[in-house]
Amino acid sequence: MALPLEPQPASSSAAEPAAPASAPAAPATRTISTEQGEITVPGDPQRIVVLSGGLAGYLFALDAPVVATDTRVLGVTDLEGGFPPSWAARAREQGTTALPAGEQLNVEAVAAAQPDLIIGGGQGITAVQAQEDYDALSAIAPTVLVPARTTAWQDQLEAVAEAAGRSGDVERLTGAYEEEVAAVAAAITPPEGATVFLLSLPNGKPYLVPADAALPALTAEVGLTPDDVVTKAGDPQLYGSGDSFEVGPELLAGVADAPNAFVIDLGGRGLEELKADPLYAALPSFAAGRVWELPATSYRPDHDGALGALRALEELFGA
Repeated sequence: MALPLEPQPASSSAAEPAAPASAPAAPATRTISTEQGEITVPGDPQRIVVLSGGLAGYLFALDAPVVATDTRVLGVTDLEGGFPPSWAARAREQGTTALPAGEQLNVEAVAAAQPDLIIGGGQGITAVQAQEDYDALSAIAPTVLVPARTTAWQDQLEAVAEAAGRSGDVERLTGAYEEEVAAVAAAITPPEGATVFLLSLPNGKPYLVPADAALPALTAEVGLTPDDVVTKAGDPQLYGSGDSFEVGPELLAGVADAPNAFVIDLGGRGLEELKADPLYAALPSFAAGRVWELPATSYRPDHDGALGALRALEELFGA
């Protein structure tokens, strides 16, 4: 009978095989700085609740686990619910539930989702609600609020990614956007002259968008020239996070006198209806047929909204 092999002494000339390297484990917790102070958040959160529909898209783009979210996106969804089209499929894939929408934040629904991290803030009514209920939310789970002044989508993305432990994915998303900007800039012939941006809201009043707000700044990246409507209007009071202001009907012709215009319908009248309104029909852009419509998601764009705005510009002004 053959004897079992005896263990052989190690040769001094042969190197031992290296043990496979393992990725360092994520820390159990991290501490981040916010307007509310230093907050300890999970190193790798698994049940994130998002209090603003305008911020949820970032988390889905980052492949972060969203257990529940507000669904309201200005001009896209409302109190009737339903996921915004840009991230509806990803929300369904994750099994994300919609938080009840209303004039007050439903803190009980947030608690029922059993989050290990809550992310809110940003722009709009949901940001105000989160601020008002911050103490109650913090008693449920670590709560991070994106400041209202953080209006550029890249800055919002960085803030959300830091809270969710996904900062390493930011460059992937911003890099893809920069490539798209370069491609669109090369593909389009921008309209000559300055451009004004008009918001159409349910109340029917004229609102303009400052040149340094998110959407005009995006169009400038591909060669358009946003008009300085704030100076023309005499430095009016800006609403919300500083990205719109109301203009009296008697002043509209003098402020929105640029040769080009974009209309963003946020639940008001669409472009064709505005063309039939003598107040708008008299504007140089309308009279010359140099007015176009951009999607509602382009006004306060997240990552998906910014890419959508670029695609819309290419469709309008591409060869």
